[in-house]
Amino acid sequence: MPRPGRAYWKGVLRLSLVSIPVEVYNAVETSSSVALNQIHKPSGKRVNYTKTVKGIGPVDTADIVKGYEIDKDVYVTLEAEEIEGLRVESRKTLDLQQFIDVSEIDPRYFEKPYYIVPADEQAAEGYLVIREALTDMKKLGVGQITMSGREHVVAVGPVEQGLVMEVLRYKDELRPAKPFFGDLPSLKRDEEMGGLARELIKRKEAPFDPSRFHDSYAEAMKQLIAEKAKGKRIVARPSPAAPEGKVVDLLDALRKSLKPGGEAQARTPGKRAKAPQKKAS
Repeated sequence: MPRPGRAYWKGVLRLSLVSIPVEVYNAVETSSSVALNQIHKPSGKRVNYTKTVKGIGPVDTADIVKGYEIDKDVYVTLEAEEIEGLRVESRKTLDLQQFIDVSEIDPRYFEKPYYIVPADEQAAEGYLVIREALTDMKKLGVGQITMSGREHVVAVGPVEQGLVMEVLRYKDELRPAKPFFGDLPSLKRDEEMGGLARELIKRKEAPFDPSRFHDSYAEAMKQLIAEKAKGKRIVARPSPAAPEGKVVDLLDALRKSLKPGGEAQARTPGKRAKAPQKKAS
């Protein structure tokens, strides 16, 4: 069965002495977002970017190499073949080095998902054996892989009939939480308010359904673009005034929230934002 798009990475998924040829595909549909370009308004043409060097001006792409700054305006330059010659095993091998429970990874570490698929029919058997074992044990395999010139730590686990690879952030990429939360005041536990909050959360429990949520900004943007493409002039509605802060009684608000029809009238997830008013040109 032909797969959508091109493989992002090709190599070997390895578990001890078991090596399985695999291909990795991006699991995120980037085309769903609205990409805007910079346009020269008088001519209607797209703005181009010219690579320049201070004191020299525009330069040819062939004269550009990679470099690392070791001092102010002092660089170590690297040729393409020097970078290519780095012997990093993870360039072609995704080695599952350890296994952890699914719940062990702090959600802050998750960055981007990819699908892992067997490269051919011969690889499918070993691939499915690993998938079934991870499913039965509710485990994730952790390893490292090199993609786009950078080595990533990843977690591999079952998803539907296959495997998904989650790129994780390294520990030093995360800001410590204490500077953000360290000055929060201590709160004396109020059993009634806590009970009301738990009851409110319990009433809203439901299986996660991502189809309930939509990017209303992107949908409104696409609608705006479609209207303008028809030659219509758009008259923007005035922005709504920012809501004024109110001092509320938390206990009273929790009680009212649990009454029938007493919830705040927040916008329903997935509800589309209204498009700007149109005026015929």
